[in-house]
Amino acid sequence: MNTTRSESESRQRRWQWQGVDENGQVVQGETLAASRDEVVEKLTQQRILIRRARAKRGLSTGKVKHRDITVLARQMATLLRAGVPVLQGLQAIAEGVTNPALRWLINDLRRAVSEGASVAEAMARHPRHFAGLFVHLVAAGEQSGTLDRMLERVALHKEKSERLRSRVRKALWYPAMVMLTGISVAALLLVKVVPRFESMFSDFGAELPALTRLALELSDMVRDHWPWGLLLGTSLPALIYMAQHRSPRFATRLHGLALRLPLFGGMLGAACVARYCRTLSTTVGAGVPLLEGLKSAAGATGNPAFQQAVEQVRHDVLEGHSLYRAMHATHRFPGMALQMVAIGEESGTLDQMLERIAEHYESDVDDRVDILTALLEPAVIAMLGIMVGGLVIAMYLPIFELGGAL
Repeated sequence: MNTTRSESESRQRRWQWQGVDENGQVVQGETLAASRDEVVEKLTQQRILIRRARAKRGLSTGKVKHRDITVLARQMATLLRAGVPVLQGLQAIAEGVTNPALRWLINDLRRAVSEGASVAEAMARHPRHFAGLFVHLVAAGEQSGTLDRMLERVALHKEKSERLRSRVRKALWYPAMVMLTGISVAALLLVKVVPRFESMFSDFGAELPALTRLALELSDMVRDHWPWGLLLGTSLPALIYMAQHRSPRFATRLHGLALRLPLFGGMLGAACVARYCRTLSTTVGAGVPLLEGLKSAAGATGNPAFQQAVEQVRHDVLEGHSLYRAMHATHRFPGMALQMVAIGEESGTLDQMLERIAEHYESDVDDRVDILTALLEPAVIAMLGIMVGGLVIAMYLPIFELGGAL
């Protein structure tokens, strides 16, 4: 059922239609549907006789982003707290949405709830947008009569998780993009600029400096083998991406290696601990069983190596071990986090301790990102200067020597 709905959702297209309403007035608009028959069915339910409908080509149907789901959760929490019923609240939210894909999703939730499903059951039909943690918390909120507070908790959790993810991405993508730009500029100089100097140097009749000869040889190599280099540069990341999706063992080893990288490894590890503790704190505080919370926390770490460790923690807890002992046996969690978990288990304040751990390591990630940025900016600029400046000096060095000889 879920797979069928996801496939149907991925085939949605925007349809521009024109028809006549029950008062005989000509009306027109756009709707999101998988086929023309679905458009006709939807408009018939609104008592509109369709005359013309065509799919809009080349235009995006929109995409439901993580931020959209966070806003949806917060809006639903606000409306429920104000006493607005679920169905009426979903309708009000859908009317104010401009993204067709998100509007379709909200209307599908509303349709499922109107047919007798709970809000959690309606969300579970869309696993691409509502993860297990979201569904568990909503189900717990419906059972306890605190759906508004649970939705608020979900929104807060997603906001902090997304902020942490964006900080980590910034630390990883910035130096990578700057280096890629520098390599592209250097390759352009080697392919387009250096050959022109080579033809000019051939008329000198004197031996060229070693740096210039090196630049000319490098230029010849790049011009002769650039298709292979381009193929390797584009195919290698694609192969790694495919390999880690098809082989869990390869993905675990690759991400485990990333955790041991200098500078970046500590930041990635702190981010994994923060996401794990944040998710587990949210589930435990909402009354979700610990085993279910660990299942959600494993997927929230964002690192297969850490996910494997959390799954081992879940297995050990299932066998009767305490959370502290299970976490300690994986050798993935820092000592401070383990001690605070032990205190939380003994005092019955595990959710509060986990939240404090998450806040500490989120702050640690922020500090590490700032330090990395401060260190990498001058290092990357210096490296670019050496790459580009070295080529420029290599090309003008024979001219300077010739001018000195004259």
